[in-house]
Amino acid sequence: MGSAEIINILQEMSFLILKLSAPMVLTALVLGMVVSLIQAITQIQEMTLTFVPKFVAVIAMGLIVLPHIVPSFESFTKTLFFKISHSGAGGR
Repeated sequence: MGSAEIINILQEMSFLILKLSAPMVLTALVLGMVVSLIQAITQIQEMTLTFVPKFVAVIAMGLIVLPHIVPSFESFTKTLFFKISHSGAGGR
């Protein structure tokens, strides 16, 4: 397996991680902005008010997109193992 192939695999992996984590990150970002706006308007400065809703929303979003995440990781892993086993060197 050459360095070009390894770089290609790392690029695919990085893109997959970004694509699959985006729903949770965007959920936390949007909810954090909304909660911060509400805190600024009402002048309530409670730390748990920022943490708990984001935590619950990120977990819920993770459960919602889980049926999409698992097959994507499974497909990437199968492709990766296939590329490794057919790389020519055979692990030697």
